[in-house]
Amino acid sequence: MAHYIALIHEESGSYGILFPDFPGCVSAGDTFDDAIRSGADALAFHVAGLAEDGDVIPSPRTLEAIRAAGDDWIDWTNAVIAAIPLLPPDDETERVNVTLPKRLLAQIDAVATNRSKFLAQASRKLLG
Repeated sequence: MAHYIALIHEESGSYGILFPDFPGCVSAGDTFDDAIRSGADALAFHVAGLAEDGDVIPSPRTLEAIRAAGDDWIDWTNAVIAAIPLLPPDDETERVNVTLPKRLLAQIDAVATNRSKFLAQASRKLLG
């Protein structure tokens, strides 16, 4: 899974996030963790739009390469640097094999008609 460098800035109690490899791809969050999550979503959405338009998706640059490029629009002042994964599109599924305790599986079956959908919803809720 590819990871892209992001810069996170705190201002007035909220956090903004930008991606030097994707000018114009920005997001924000009320907390640092919210900014990371919304940034990952924004990155995936931005890349999906580029792919849909037939545009080239740049390979992730290293932090050193980004700094060496000297792009004047990037504000490095007080920036926290993070590596954000490029998540696959939400509609793309993959079959996996999991092992669960029988009792837990019985509890899931008692309330759900579709195990996969139930586990996906529970995972999204837990992950935020």
